[in-house]
Order: sequence, then structure tokens, then C-alpha cells
Amino acid sequence: MTEAPAPQAPASVAAPGRSPYQTLRYAVREGVATLALARPERLNVLDAQAKSDLVHALRRAPGEARVVVLTGLGEAFCAGHSLGDAPRIRELDLGRTQREDTRPLLEAMAGSPLPILAAVNGVAAGAGLALALAADIAVAAEGASFAVTSARVGTIPDAGLSFWLPRLVGPARARGLALLGEPLSARQAADWGLIWEAVPDAAFAERVESRARALAEGPTEGFRLTREALRAGLELSWSDQLEREADLQAQAGRTRDFLAGALAEAEGRPPRFEGR
Repeated sequence: MTEAPAPQAPASVAAPGRSPYQTLRYAVREGVATLALARPERLNVLDAQAKSDLVHALRRAPGEARVVVLTGLGEAFCAGHSLGDAPRIRELDLGRTQREDTRPLLEAMAGSPLPILAAVNGVAAGAGLALALAADIAVAAEGASFAVTSARVGTIPDAGLSFWLPRLVGPARARGLALLGEPLSARQAADWGLIWEAVPDAAFAERVESRARALAEGPTEGFRLTREALRAGLELSWSDQLEREADLQAQAGRTRDFLAGALAEAEGRPPRFEGR
């Protein structure tokens, strides 16, 4: 039997090119900024340099694109944190690493004015799973898998996993994922509500491109305000959230895209959004 090819990263990052980043390939095409973790020989693990490169690219993208696609080259999306060799491990301060390297990356993702689409092409483990969950939408190839790997080294789920897991899959499943560390297939992750969708490997790149294009052509500022409203909804009381909705809706109503969308609706034609 012939083995099926592994899912590939979107075409916009398939060809090598010049890049200011040591660990990342960055490409922009038709309003889509693709950030591809580019150390496939190490399964795209995250060290301080990779996190710094991602932060810089996330801050750069709004001036050049209207959506960010985050993916990995090779067979993995991201296999988690890089702990380094034995001498370095003995000197690690995991709390400091979380505060100084990981948290700035997560805050850059949450604070991005652009929607972020995670294109999970392979294994997403530990902090790699956290990256997928920190994105606004995660699309996975059916050959991809997800795992919480902290139990393997005696740590806790970090990089925001302890926040997202119980909210997305419920406390019982969150505890099972974290304590047992068993991998979850992409299809099961979609069925549990951990990600948006799982698609056949052969259709993965095309699906990512179509999703990214739809986001790039949408109301970018409306998307930003929507993401802010949904994040607030995780934290605020009912009454406070209604007030927050009113504030954010007022901002949305002052955008050019609202006017374009409302006029298109009234005139029975598709809207053409400018992204502002």
C-alpha cells in the first residue's frame, strides 16, 4: 500500500525566501500573512528565539495584511517548548520563562488587530496545542494530533492551556487530557469543540487558503471588536457583558465597513469591505 503524503503548509510559504527571522518563514500574499514555524528537523519546538520571532511577525503583519495564518513546516505544527540539553535544564526557571518569553507571545496573539487562523498540519503538543487554542480559528488536517504533554516532565499545562482546556472541553475532559497525556486525533478534537474543523489531509492546504481568503476579505475592524467581545464574555457578568457589547457595537457602527455592509444589505448586493 502506498503511504499517503503528509499535509503541507499553505502554498504561500512552500517556497523558501529571504527572511529576517531565524526560526520563522514569513510571507504575505493577497492580504494573508503566513507565519510558518521553520525548524521541521526539531518539530518546530518553541524556544526563546522562536517566541521572539513570532511576536515580531505578529506586530509586523497588521501593516501588510488583513489576516494571519500560523502553521508549521514539515510533519509537525509545533511539538511544544524546547527545554534544551541537560546542563541547561538544570538551570531552567520555568516561571521566568513563562513570564518573559511565553506570556508576551500569547498577549501578542490576543492583542493582534487581525484574526489569526491556526493551520495545524501535524502534531500540536504542549505549547503547540496552546498556540492552536490561542488562535481565533483552528483548522487541522485529519492526520494531525493534539496532546497535553506536561505530565511527561512533571509540570503543569501552561501557555494558557489551564485557561482554555476546561472552558473548551469541560473540566472532566480537561483533567483527562492533562493527567493522562494521551493524544487526541484531529477528528476527535473537532468533535469535542477543541478546534473548529478537521479536514482530509489532501484537502487541507486548499481549505486553509479558502478560510484565510474569507477572513482577509471580511470586515477586519469588526472582526477585532468581535474577538474582544467574545474574550470579555469569558470573564464578565451578564450585566457587565451587555454594557461591554453596547460599547463595542458603538465602535463597530463607526467603521467604514459597517457602512459598506449595511448599504450592501439594503441594496441586495454582496458587501465589499475595506478592512477599516
